[in-house]
Amino acid sequence: MNNQDLKRLYNHVGKEIGWDFTRVHAVSSGVKWDFYKLVRDFCSPDDMLLDLGTGGAEQVLTLADAVARIDAVDNAPEMVRTAERNIRHSKNRNVFSHCLDNKDIGELNRYYDLVTCRHAPFDVQELKTVMKEGAVFMTQQVSEGDKQNLKEWFNRGQAFTIVDGTLQDRYVKELQTAGYKHVQAYNYDAIEYYQTENDLAFLLEHTPILGAFGKDKREYEQLHAFCEQYQTDQGIKTNSKRFMIVAIR
Repeated sequence: MNNQDLKRLYNHVGKEIGWDFTRVHAVSSGVKWDFYKLVRDFCSPDDMLLDLGTGGAEQVLTLADAVARIDAVDNAPEMVRTAERNIRHSKNRNVFSHCLDNKDIGELNRYYDLVTCRHAPFDVQELKTVMKEGAVFMTQQVSEGDKQNLKEWFNRGQAFTIVDGTLQDRYVKELQTAGYKHVQAYNYDAIEYYQTENDLAFLLEHTPILGAFGKDKREYEQLHAFCEQYQTDQGIKTNSKRFMIVAIR
């Protein structure tokens, strides 16, 4: 999917569900961390935190009690509207949403102790303009080898033709070249079991894993065949591959 297609998808998903996939029933084996729980370990009560690609702010809102201020950024207007609604409902007065591209975060005109970015692109030079000296940057990204059996079944998908590890290597080198310190990378490749075919279909309809899944209704027949092939006692089997980078400004 190109950038415009992705933005259309995120606006559609943002209006419908935000980035809340709690209705999808799945279990995982081999997950090595929970990103926002790890972020909490780096938080201090006086910290300013910037969250990039925040979606509906569902995850970063869990940190509102751990820092002084959170600025939650997303470039999809419908996601931002959902984030604003979630923030109002949470009644946290120290969380603020912004409709901005990650390349334009300098417009916030603030300096942060901690910057987080989950499943969204970032610009290492732009980050430097908003981070205090010694600030922590943490990002979790989807590896190219994610949902590998699904992408092979449909012969397409997110980063399908790119060598696994390419994005991780690129980001590590960019951060090191830009002068970030103590750049550390971590990864896992977990097994996922989806309870039903509908759970997996919902995920594919609302994420860019296979691109524009479901526009051709025959794809649901392909998905049904995939589910039959990969059905196990625990559920429909695929994988979740992630990497995380932690760096100091």
